[in-house]
Amino acid sequence: MIATDVDPRSARKVAAATRRAESNAFKNAKNRLTSRGATIAAIVIAVLWTIPTFGLFVTSFRPPADINTSGWWTVFANPALTISNYVNTLNFDDGGISVGQSFLNSLVIVIPATVFPIVIAALAAYGFAWINFRGKNLLFILVFSLQIVPIQVAISPLLSLFSTGLTIGNWAVFPGLNLNSVADSFARIWISHTMFALPLAIFLLHNFISAIPADIMEAARVDGAGHGQIFLRIVLPLSTPAIASFAILQFLWVWNDLLVGTIFTSGGNFPITKVITDLAGNFGQSWYLLSAGSFLAIILPLIVFFALQRFFVRGLLAGATKG
Repeated sequence: MIATDVDPRSARKVAAATRRAESNAFKNAKNRLTSRGATIAAIVIAVLWTIPTFGLFVTSFRPPADINTSGWWTVFANPALTISNYVNTLNFDDGGISVGQSFLNSLVIVIPATVFPIVIAALAAYGFAWINFRGKNLLFILVFSLQIVPIQVAISPLLSLFSTGLTIGNWAVFPGLNLNSVADSFARIWISHTMFALPLAIFLLHNFISAIPADIMEAARVDGAGHGQIFLRIVLPLSTPAIASFAILQFLWVWNDLLVGTIFTSGGNFPITKVITDLAGNFGQSWYLLSAGSFLAIILPLIVFFALQRFFVRGLLAGATKG
């Protein structure tokens, strides 16, 4: 008699074996990478990386006259601080769209543009790793090779596709999308970012999912689990570090994007990166507002990174448990 679900005892054994494998992999990697020289180098790099961010933070609170005449480090000798830069930035109006509205637009763009490619890539990576079908290796190579295609090359065809749609005979394969429509405008950029992210996402997740010990997968099959149960109950939980790592990369990429966000959105749907570029004014007369605007724009990415950094570090060890 074949069970209709995964045996709880087998599931516990699988979880315990996985935890031991991850722990051993982490210890081995730590022993190989940890040294006094590496620690000193990491500290130096961290300090050098942090200084510009700290300078941006200090500059955002300095009066415009001081910003124009002296460097941020002079604040220690002349600690004159103000919040006027933030007030003026939040009150800035870029053709009917404020900084606050553009911040919300970026949220509306970045969340689906991060979730969609992860869902599709996880399914595809599982298929490439654990489902045998004709032409699998060739198809995986073709998907991987798409990473070398520059985004700029795809912009013109995508604009044509979104504008006129795709029709084969009398069958509308893909409808045209109206740039002036709020829903269609956001759909354009969701689809674009998903397409651009899929090759790398599939490659990274495939490397992690294919490294899951075959004994675990075989035990699940013996217990009667199908591909759906294996994917949801075993692959997804074990792939959390890799998924979180890619989620951080994709979130930061989409949030900081200007090219795609400017081309595929319009008017009141522009992301915060587009509005920040206009903060300085036509002739750069208000360039000092860029410090406050830039710091407002990086707050959310910093929160996301620090909240998921433990998963990011574990994701760097993807494939370390293979064998």
